[in-house]
Formats: sequence, structure tokens, C-alpha cells
Amino acid sequence: MSRGAGRPPAQSPHSEDLTMAWRKLVEPAWIVAALLFALPAYADDIAGTWLSQSGETRVRFSPCGGIFCGVIVWVSKPGKDVNNPDESKRDRSLVGIQMVTMKPQGGGSYSGHLYNYQDGKTYSGKAKVTGAGLELSGCVLGGLICRSQVWKRVD
Repeated sequence: MSRGAGRPPAQSPHSEDLTMAWRKLVEPAWIVAALLFALPAYADDIAGTWLSQSGETRVRFSPCGGIFCGVIVWVSKPGKDVNNPDESKRDRSLVGIQMVTMKPQGGGSYSGHLYNYQDGKTYSGKAKVTGAGLELSGCVLGGLICRSQVWKRVD
């Protein structure tokens, strides 16, 4: 009979060290890869708090029923919604007003409606998350006349 028959081959005393070294090398690589794939998703995400181009308003976007709702969380000049076409809403504080509703269109683009408390009108609008910030545009006449702003993420 041959020597060691039926027994597993002897392992080198260094094989366990090699296995541990391999794990120490591979596990961080998987973590880095997962983070790299997650970053583009965050970059396209409208969720969070944004400061308007004028610096007068902060709006927090969060998911609400399959869309994103933007609620005013701060204004530089506290006041009431005095220009609202609905008289019953003119006495409400600006903070807490749902100012924006946006539906994801893919690739960091959104479409929906924007309420401008300064004139009391609601506009059809679009938004796109870019490296520069949140590019918002409000339009009238079916998109014939639009006004755009770039908001900065503050959270």
C-alpha cells in the first residue's frame, strides 16, 4: 500500500497565510467596486435639500407615491403664501408648502410641476441633476416660454 493513501495531501504551513492574504486583497476590491457603482445612482438622485439660485429658498425633495415632492424647509424672508390663487391658502406659512412635484424620467431627468409662491402660479417644469447642481426650468404655453435656474445641493 502506498504511503498516505486515503488521507488528504499535506498542506504547506504557508497555504493558510496565502488564503488570508488573498482575502485581504479581494474583499476591499469588492467594496470599492460596489461604491463606484453606487455613486452614479446618487449623482442622478434628486432626493435631498437644495438651495434656490437666488439663495432665498431651501427645498427638500423626497419620494412621495412614485414621484418626488419638493417641500419648502427654509426661506430667507419668512412670510405667508399671499399670492396663492386659493384665498383659503393665503394665510399659510411658506415653510411646509409643497412647491415641486417631479416624476423620474431616467438618467437624472425629471418632469412635473413647480409652484412659484412669488406670483402664485404653477408651471409645468423639468429638472435634471448635473455636476453643476439641479437644473430646473418652469414653462408656460406648452413649453414655448421657459425660465431656468440652477440650484445647489446643501445636504
